[in-house]
Order: sequence, then C-alpha cells, then structure tokens
Amino acid sequence: MSRYCERCGKATKACICQWIQQLDAKTELWILQHLSEVKRAIGTARILTLSLPNARLWVGEDFSEHCEINQLLAEPDRQAWVVYPGEGALPISSLVNIGNEQAVDTKRTLILLDGTWKKAYKMWQLSANLQQLPTVALDNVEQGNYRIRKSPKSAGVSTVEAGYLALTALEGEGDNFAPLIEAFNQMIEFQIQQMPEGVFERNYR
Repeated sequence: MSRYCERCGKATKACICQWIQQLDAKTELWILQHLSEVKRAIGTARILTLSLPNARLWVGEDFSEHCEINQLLAEPDRQAWVVYPGEGALPISSLVNIGNEQAVDTKRTLILLDGTWKKAYKMWQLSANLQQLPTVALDNVEQGNYRIRKSPKSAGVSTVEAGYLALTALEGEGDNFAPLIEAFNQMIEFQIQQMPEGVFERNYR
C-alpha cells in the first residue's frame, strides 16, 4: 500500500482530498513551480490544480524556451499577466474593468510563481518570456495564514492564497472560492498538530 495519496501526492495520513471541492473559474491559473517546491509537504499549489479544472502546473526554473507555455502565450485570443509585485505592476483590481471590455471568447490567464521570494525572483529573472508580459500585484492582501512557513514580506501569502485572492478580485461573487482557503487551513492545522509540543510556539509565533 502506497504511503502517498495518488491524487494529491501528499503522505496518506496528510491527504487533503477530503477538503477539495471542484470550483468554476473563468480565469485560467498557470502555476510555475520551482523545483525545490515539488516534494514539500506543506506545498499549496496542488490545492489549486485539484480544485480548478482550468489550473495548470509546470515545474522548472527558466521557462524561456518552454515550448508548450510559449505556444499557449502566442494564441491571439489569450491575455496573460504575471502575478508579481514588481515595479510597474498594475493592481489586480484594475483587471476587472479590462475584463469587462474583452470579447467573450478572450482567454484571461494569471501566472503564479510557486516558490520562496528568492526562488520566485530567480524564476522571474531567468524567464525572458515572462518579462515580456504585464504584471499585476495583489492589492487585496491583508495578511497570509501560512503560519508554518515564514515570509520576509509582512503581507506574504502562499500560492493557494494568491490564487484565491486573484480569483476573488476578478470573479468574486459572495465567497465562491472559499473552499480553497478551507482546504489550505485544514492542511496547516494538520501539520501543526504533528509538531512536537512547543515547537510551533517557539518557532512560528
């Protein structure tokens, strides 16, 4: 019997499938995952790909010559933005108006960089095709709940939180995408419960 869930890829006892719900989003999410994230037990990108039928994930570091991604980016009916808070990034909320002006069959795509700030920056710097795309910043961030992974940014968020915030900004009616955060919170709580007594309080509070 495998120690890992075939669907979510996590250890069987840490399986997140029971909290996953299929969600409908018009916006495509592409997740570019750094190699160092692939086997992380606390990785969150899988929540997005399991929950959203039009979410896609590729692994690497330099995506400049990635044939499939470049072919998709070249499609004339696709508009793509990289979620990256660099200089000149538009607030994600500004895309709502852009989306209202688009043709019905336009494919709106957001690209998320899945890695630490340092790794995401390296991916961004190496991938010439990404630097040709406009960037957006999440202007609806308060504070992330990634309590078991420290971020150098006060408003740093996990990949699943970034996806949730982006979709909520663009398509949020009520809280359609709340199951993404519920699955994330359940995963975090499980990991905290597995820590020896006092470890979480000493290292993460």
